[in-house]
Amino acid sequence: MRATEGDQLVQHGRIVGQHDKVGEITQVLGENGTPPYRVRFQDGHEALMAPGPDCTVRHPSEADH
Repeated sequence: MRATEGDQLVQHGRIVGQHDKVGEITQVLGENGTPPYRVRFQDGHEALMAPGPDCTVRHPSEADH
């Protein structure tokens, strides 16, 4: 998984009815775009994350499609 600042981290819901959480990656702390990432979610919550298999990175150019 690789990301840059400004990409979106999408944490997919793990149970039926649970919505995806989308946050903006504000800081990349790993080397060459690798985790961990500092992420700001839409509700204002910020977290330091090492994303697991339930997460994907969406680049701004992909979000336009």
